[in-house]
Amino acid sequence: METRVVTVKNMVNQQDANKILEAIEHVWGITKAEVNLSKSQASFSFDEKMASVQDFEQAMIESGFEITNQEESK
Repeated sequence: METRVVTVKNMVNQQDANKILEAIEHVWGITKAEVNLSKSQASFSFDEKMASVQDFEQAMIESGFEITNQEESK
């Protein structure tokens, strides 16, 4: 299990946060996802045998958002 926290650029309202959460939750291997609108951050835990960080980043980018940094925690 791996957990990541990413800062999402151009997330401005709850509708954006919901869109990001939905994108993350559709990636295979996700076990937990949260979006913090006030911090402009998304955090997610996943099985690294089923998905990669790039899969989640791509899902958010395809939803119209930009990822500005990421933090890893295990």
